[in-house]
Amino acid sequence: MSADYEIFKGTIVSDLFKKIDDNSKRNKIQIESLIQEMMTFIKDPQSAQALFPMISDFMEANVRNDELLVKLAAVVQRVMQTETKSVESDFGLSDKEKEDIISKLEEATAGIQKEVDDIALNIK
Repeated sequence: MSADYEIFKGTIVSDLFKKIDDNSKRNKIQIESLIQEMMTFIKDPQSAQALFPMISDFMEANVRNDELLVKLAAVVQRVMQTETKSVESDFGLSDKEKEDIISKLEEATAGIQKEVDDIALNIK
């Protein structure tokens, strides 16, 4: 697999893998710091009950965002493998199918990012 394969305008495979890794590291740091901050607000069981669902929602949204990026990487690998075959079989993806898949993943990623942003705003 070529690391300079362009997925969509201005984004290559190595950029995608770097984003997956960066997101994972950033999410770990954000979640740890968020939990540390929230612990200072927990004074009794009721305050813990109020804060833990927000932390859980934030973590879940970040995990789904990372899952989408990993799925996108898998799709790109499949597209690249298909393109390297000299004879296209019935199981190959057409350019239209590739564009459809990528656009759906971009839309889903944007939706997840919006959820993460909304949850982050609610926590602040």
